Amino acid sequence: MTNLDETGALRRTPLHAAHLRAGARMVPFGGWDMPVQYAGVKAEHAAVRESAGMFDVSHMGEFRVTGPDAEAFLQYVTTNDLSKLRPGRAQYNWLPGETGGLVDDIYIYRVSADEFFMVVNASNIAKDWAHLTRQAAKYSAVLTDESDQWGLIAVQGPKAADLLQLHADTDLIARKKNSFFSAHLFGLPVWLARTGYTGEDGFEVFVAAEQAEEMWNQLLSAGLIPAGLGARDTLRLEAGFPLYGHEFSDSIHPLSSTYTWVVKDKQHLGREHIDLAPSQKLIGLTLDKVPVREGYPVQLDGQVVGHITSGSLSPTLGYPVAMALVNVQSADAEAYGVEVRGKLHEARRVALPFYKKADV
Repeated sequence: MTNLDETGALRRTPLHAAHLRAGARMVPFGGWDMPVQYAGVKAEHAAVRESAGMFDVSHMGEFRVTGPDAEAFLQYVTTNDLSKLRPGRAQYNWLPGETGGLVDDIYIYRVSADEFFMVVNASNIAKDWAHLTRQAAKYSAVLTDESDQWGLIAVQGPKAADLLQLHADTDLIARKKNSFFSAHLFGLPVWLARTGYTGEDGFEVFVAAEQAEEMWNQLLSAGLIPAGLGARDTLRLEAGFPLYGHEFSDSIHPLSSTYTWVVKDKQHLGREHIDLAPSQKLIGLTLDKVPVREGYPVQLDGQVVGHITSGSLSPTLGYPVAMALVNVQSADAEAYGVEVRGKLHEARRVALPFYKKADV
């Protein structure tokens, strides 16, 4: 399968018509026609940080894995320890490559002893499916691609749980982070996961594709603010979350990042490559005025030592922030120069994340 439809056009989520009615500005993203903003990135970003917003993430892929070898298969093709994952829990995980790098970074949800649900990045659906089906041939496990069956709406923000609780048939407030459970929301059957990609609390709402627009409209009526890809990117950047294709890829050593905890002491596909020491390190940078973008060179003592992987003006902090991959031997400097259109701008190294929500 590909992310383009049979005519070669951009694919559309079940919420495409709703985005057009809301006046969203649409852009191509990973083969999909997606909303980049509605009222504006700054307002949408603020809504998620201060109250609650919602994102259409129905372009993400969903695979189901069942059978007596489901756990053994997934243990082999991932780096985190699935044996610790209880039914009703979700786990962030990696699909390591056969020759290094990552095939993808994913979320896995355990439904029962021999049934798992997996969410993969939209641009990697076809690649992940080919990779997993090839590896599954050695196991008594059945893979099902359910990507077209689901609508997925991420409801994020400090007031997300309280807003959803008013319309849910189960106690959401008591659910812990990474909980995964069935419920009814506005009377519609859903699966809810207390996960997200913004640095805030929230729930991801899995709903049947044919009911996704009804769910979206109900959430709008309940006061949720629609947010697009622009705010999603600034939110995840502030929270220091890597994005596949930027901080992770087939060719980037995943332990360049701060996510070393995702690799547990077990045998898995590509272990020999993970065990090699990375030659680069992901660092956080702040600048005074000039936002920097992916690909901009990072210099130290007149030499290029790396490049920007993600960068933007931080709406919450009010100044530019960026993540960069730099040579390990150059990763401990206090300041660097980032080249922007032939001119160097000073950038200071800071610890990730740039923003962390206050404990309540």
